[in-house]
Amino acid sequence: MTGVRILSALRSPVAPRGGALSRLELHELGAPVLRAAIAAAGLAPDEVDELVLGNALGAGGNPARLVALAAGLPERVAGLSIDRQCCGGLDALVLGAALIASGQAEVVAAGGVESYSRRPLRSRTDPEGGAPLPYDRPPFVPWSDLDPEMDAAADALAREQGISRDAQDRWACESHAKARAADLSPEIVPLAGLGHDAFARALTPRLAARAPVVSGTITAANAAVAADAAAVCILVSDRVAARLGRAGLRYAGGLTLGGRPDRPGLAPVAAIEALLSRAGLAPGALAVAEIMEAFAAQAIACVTGAGLDPAIVNPGGGALARGHPIGASGAINAVRLYHEINARGGTGLAAIAAAGGLGTALLMSDR
Repeated sequence: MTGVRILSALRSPVAPRGGALSRLELHELGAPVLRAAIAAAGLAPDEVDELVLGNALGAGGNPARLVALAAGLPERVAGLSIDRQCCGGLDALVLGAALIASGQAEVVAAGGVESYSRRPLRSRTDPEGGAPLPYDRPPFVPWSDLDPEMDAAADALAREQGISRDAQDRWACESHAKARAADLSPEIVPLAGLGHDAFARALTPRLAARAPVVSGTITAANAAVAADAAAVCILVSDRVAARLGRAGLRYAGGLTLGGRPDRPGLAPVAAIEALLSRAGLAPGALAVAEIMEAFAAQAIACVTGAGLDPAIVNPGGGALARGHPIGASGAINAVRLYHEINARGGTGLAAIAAAGGLGTALLMSDR
């Protein structure tokens, strides 16, 4: 099987639901980022074989196809949309790399796109013939007792792991502080007049302590806000990278595993452990780790459970300081990882949890 290289990684700003990106449809979010990522890789649109995008809230219609056409890709690029909830954007890279490694493609654009602001309203047909029955989300497992709301699952995890609200608040404050100190402009494609992540702020423990409670120890300060964003990475075969004279970063493996449906926040731990074992690496060999912060409790549990050094985690801040655009969040982690590894070298990890008890992990390296 051929090796896989990542030649570029770009994203839109992340804006909270109802914010600066709220008027953009999915293809209007994704197409500019896709075009910019292709150009940054030194490629032309007609050299792309496939586009794989994670999307959780778009209610079908194959958003990847819409984005591909809006970006000017050839009509032969069918577009593949995947729904693994929060894992989708990172899993898109894993799938794209598999297409290349197996010889089915030479150039794959992979990432995620999500608009919380423009998500469809959901309803079910009333079997008794009455008015449609609205609902907020689909079931993630067949059994309601194993399908808690994500905030309740995060609180249960925090209590089981002994993660206090104070520890969660401190993690959130650090995430905001790192995001405010970082210059992330090289990875951002401005959209709708916005060129930076809109949510990062000067959060202090005192302010966090006053945040409204969502569920137990979970509050508006230590849970990520719903958001809109898109992110795309360009993956190519070793042959294409050599032809272009670009090394990029090496895709060093990725996988998705399932775990306890009622404790989705723990699922990345097993994925991280399995991936590091497959790669023959110890946690201490990592230069940086981009861990999803849907909830501070979940991030802390993952970092602790996988034996990661907190000092290398989310050096530019995480989702607590940006927001959580579900199907795009894993791809944003990959974009962040790409730029961090380019800056400091070494091997890095991205990981994310998803509803239903799923965890995805990915490695990239300059070695």
